[in-house]
Amino acid sequence: MNDLITTSFFSILAAGFFVGIVVGLTGMGGGALMTPALIFLGVGDAATVVTADLTAAAIYKTGGAVTHAREGSPNFALAKWLILGSVPMALLGPWLIHAAAGSEPDSLDTLLKECIGFALLLAASTYALRLYINLRRVRGGAPAADPNPKIRPLPTVLVGALGGLLVGITSVGSGSVIMIALLMLYPGLSAVRLVGTDLVQAVPLVLAAAISNIYLNGLDWHILIPLVLGSTPGTILGSRIAPKVPQSFIRRGIVIVLTMSGVALLDKAGWAPLGAGDDQTHPILVAMIGLVMIVVVPVVWGFLRKEQGLPFMGAPTVAELENPPGWKHQDKAPTPSKGQPPAAE
Repeated sequence: MNDLITTSFFSILAAGFFVGIVVGLTGMGGGALMTPALIFLGVGDAATVVTADLTAAAIYKTGGAVTHAREGSPNFALAKWLILGSVPMALLGPWLIHAAAGSEPDSLDTLLKECIGFALLLAASTYALRLYINLRRVRGGAPAADPNPKIRPLPTVLVGALGGLLVGITSVGSGSVIMIALLMLYPGLSAVRLVGTDLVQAVPLVLAAAISNIYLNGLDWHILIPLVLGSTPGTILGSRIAPKVPQSFIRRGIVIVLTMSGVALLDKAGWAPLGAGDDQTHPILVAMIGLVMIVVVPVVWGFLRKEQGLPFMGAPTVAELENPPGWKHQDKAPTPSKGQPPAAE
């Protein structure tokens, strides 16, 4: 027991708790935030961190999926086709990255950091696109709600396969890439059905990815235990306070953090255009990118709001964003009441 209670234990516990809060607040996947956080904390190499994060995700996502299943929110037919594509690729992904890296542990660590860096940049892009799609949805530009849309098997399986490959290699993608793909393939699905369906398909996905990674990399309990102990209460707390917390700043902040983390990991891995390498980073470069985005993102978002007939600035709560005043049940077509425009992010 004394071997588990170390300085790293409390660092991982705190990181898990704060990331759990963000996951509960926004509904995004934890891997996109937790994996780079653990790598930068220096608690293990990239393969060890990915394995522990996937195992923890398999635990806490199960609870979320069971809750949504009891409430009847998931579209199980849609989840089935996603699982058919995601699980085989999640099992295969770790083997592909090991084969590409060769037998050198340093090569595997460098390649994984590069893959995670690019996955984070992809997650930032898809998350930003998701925010814009949600903005249009709540402003009345969405199609009529359809809780049981006609399933498109081939594109759905392909989406699952891409998400499974990303998650199997990097632990990033379950709550970001797959979610935006579902939004675009099935725009009539309500927010609660999207989240429920994503959680149901994510459980076998992350479990398959975790099993494959554990077989290849082993499992570090010194990372897993504090990660689960921190992330579980953090996710519960975030979920409870989400309806009262302004979402706009948090969600745009996530886009900035994901971008900075992706660039920092590519820099740390020695990606040629950045070229630090040797486990070093250019902090000034990363900070400058962050500062530019802090200035640019709110301005761009403000113009997008203006395009939808909203004030340049605004920060609604998640309750206002997902259930604007006067809207009927979220599985029905939104119908704002007279003189009461729908809220938007």
